[in-house]
Amino acid sequence: MNKSINIVLRELEIKDLEDYLYLNHPSREFQKFNGPYYVKKSETELRKHVEDLKLLLLKGEKNVLKDKRIIANKDTDKIIGQVNWYWKSEETLWMEIGIVIFNDDYWGQGIGYKALKMWIDEVFAKNPKLIRIGLSTWSGNKRMMKLAEKIGLKKEAVYRKARIVDNKYYDSVSYGILKEEWETVKKSIEI
Repeated sequence: MNKSINIVLRELEIKDLEDYLYLNHPSREFQKFNGPYYVKKSETELRKHVEDLKLLLLKGEKNVLKDKRIIANKDTDKIIGQVNWYWKSEETLWMEIGIVIFNDDYWGQGIGYKALKMWIDEVFAKNPKLIRIGLSTWSGNKRMMKLAEKIGLKKEAVYRKARIVDNKYYDSVSYGILKEEWETVKKSIEI
């Protein structure tokens, strides 16, 4: 049985850039599941992006990923993945979140569950007026749908045949949780 891995959500640091570039490469396995219907950065574009991040970090900027955090192994400090947020509707205090485990050595170990719990709690805590958090995925990403449901998000919408992956249609699936629901759910799960 695998030893439970302790994780931390943190900012990207200059020491991470080589691994960040490697783990985000367009050929990585996670790319098949993480919004494969969107146009991805080419290797050249990714290298330029990482170089831009390096310049910002060298200037002393801390939060270079802005609306994202790195998921790192707390014991080794190695990058595992990242979480993110964006406004779905700032007017109605609705944020969407996402998570990706781009280091497939860590797949199937409960990292996504731990990280998503921590992230939802952090996003609600840092945005006290926030009413709801949503998470959207596609019907081909069974693990993400299972994770959303396991953590207490409710399936709220299915947009049929809304995504095309490998010339095949899939549904877009949206989950959500209200702040007051999260307050109840988080008492029943370890954070």
